[in-house]
Amino acid sequence: MDGQGCWLRASRDGEAAVVAVGGPWTVDRAGRLDALARGLRLDGVRRVRLEVSGLTALDTAGAWVLRRTLNELAARGAATELAGVTAAWRPLFDIVEAADRQPHEALRETAHPVLAVLARIGRTVFEIFEESRMLINFFGLTVITLGASLLRPRRLRPVALINQIEQTGLNAVPIVCLLNFLIGIVIAYQGAVQLRKFGAEIFTIDGLAFGIPREIAVLITAIVVAGRSGSAFTAQIGTMQVNQEVDALRTVGLDPVEVLVLPRINALLITLPMLVFLADIAGLMGGALMSVIALDLSLAQFVRRLEDVISLTHFLVGIVKAPVFAYIIAIVGCFEGLRVSGSAESVGRMTTKSVVESIVLVILADALFSILFSALGI
Repeated sequence: MDGQGCWLRASRDGEAAVVAVGGPWTVDRAGRLDALARGLRLDGVRRVRLEVSGLTALDTAGAWVLRRTLNELAARGAATELAGVTAAWRPLFDIVEAADRQPHEALRETAHPVLAVLARIGRTVFEIFEESRMLINFFGLTVITLGASLLRPRRLRPVALINQIEQTGLNAVPIVCLLNFLIGIVIAYQGAVQLRKFGAEIFTIDGLAFGIPREIAVLITAIVVAGRSGSAFTAQIGTMQVNQEVDALRTVGLDPVEVLVLPRINALLITLPMLVFLADIAGLMGGALMSVIALDLSLAQFVRRLEDVISLTHFLVGIVKAPVFAYIIAIVGCFEGLRVSGSAESVGRMTTKSVVESIVLVILADALFSILFSALGI
């Protein structure tokens, strides 16, 4: 069979056959090559040798047609052999053979779900360690850059700092106060319901005085800020990364950590303790409202009991945690923003990742603080 200079000839001797091909087997003759290969009829043969020494030109399209022909013959039960392959054509046949083998390897992988789960767990563990290592490195970089900026106060960029204080602090006051006010109501109500069984409803105020300033207010505020400001940091810096604005800063000799990261870290270090203080007040106000309703107390009685059980230590414990939580949220948000790889999908993925990481690390830090304060008797 000949056509457009390319040809295919088959000869048969009982159960053995020899298929010889020649001429140019290239992509510009793909239609003709496909017709030649599909027109081959070798029913009942047990052995087939494909002789390619007559080829004058070959590319991956022609090699793929020949490899497909051998695969089809092998699927019919024939033993196949590729002969006459020169050193020039061998890489092309290796490429198409490797490409043909990949889907089967993928199928073999999915055939072992237990191994696939173990492999996924292993990859996740290594990714966590690598992520932790890079985050620690970034933390050290921010500390060094902050120290260098403190030695040169003109590099602190007060305009950017004030803008970030407004966005992360002032604009967050309503949602932070509202949530903590509602949390105070919930804690007071649930505490009163349970303590009423023992005739000790008055100790609901003790729980509010201890729990809200030390744990609840600072933790809820940090989670809200992580979801609100931490995600904003990642989205803003990530969008700049997509638009190559971060690269432009490096091109003009500016340090992205100094220009983009430090104002956000410093702003959160200033605003989060203030937000925690407001959250303490809002939470206690919510608890006071529900205590007056549920315990049938007057507001004056609530305040007197609160004065007896609350101490400055409880407020200071929450305030001490706030800067640590602020630094965690800020560096995670900025770190993930700088890791955006150049697409809108990457911005969304890294934003979600930064929020999850921030919340997990904040809760972990809060647990470590609780252990430390307990050991110190505070």
